[in-house]
Amino acid sequence: MQERLKGPDEKFCLECAATIKAKAAICPKCGCPQGAGAAQPDANKKNKNTAGLLAMLLGGLGVHKFYLSEVKQGAFYLVFCFTFIPAIIALFDAVKLFGMPSAEFDRRYNSDM
Repeated sequence: MQERLKGPDEKFCLECAATIKAKAAICPKCGCPQGAGAAQPDANKKNKNTAGLLAMLLGGLGVHKFYLSEVKQGAFYLVFCFTFIPAIIALFDAVKLFGMPSAEFDRRYNSDM
């Protein structure tokens, strides 16, 4: 197996590990952005549609509340799930989440990111 070497003015692509110029903003082989300017997705950012789907499908157990970091409300839903009242409330939560503008959702749930 041949070891890949890079020169003093070269670096390895963050995505495909190809040898590229150190100042390259984009890898010519795979097109991946390089360096600090590369946009990295925020793993902790919450998604409005995911929250709405969780409310519709597993809302009676409070899963959407846990997803949105509302742990006390999620625990309340979980404790009273046998009454089916949290399931009914969760359907209203789903409608509210799906109807909420993305900017408002981000302000409420992603502002601390």
